[in-house]
Amino acid sequence: MKIIYTTLNNQQEAEKIGRKILEKKLANCVNFFPITCIYNYANKISQEAEVVLLIKTQEGKFLEIEQIIKGEINYDNFIGELEVKQVNSNFESWLQSIVK
Repeated sequence: MKIIYTTLNNQQEAEKIGRKILEKKLANCVNFFPITCIYNYANKISQEAEVVLLIKTQEGKFLEIEQIIKGEINYDNFIGELEVKQVNSNFESWLQSIVK
């Protein structure tokens, strides 16, 4: 199992992207929640609200998911894949039934 972690500007972007990913059966579940980000970009330190989108998926889906995310936004953001070493069997079965 993999989790793709990405940051977005707002909840509407997270919901739209999450739904597209679910409709294409690239994930069985997504979560999104607000955070505060402090970052150094173009040698300027800024602070602003962002939304984290967590995408629960299978190995080999990163590039397809990345394309969906980049197709919906026009700014630089983080998109990273995290490996989950263990997960409960009921969740794993659900994931495998959705994401082939």
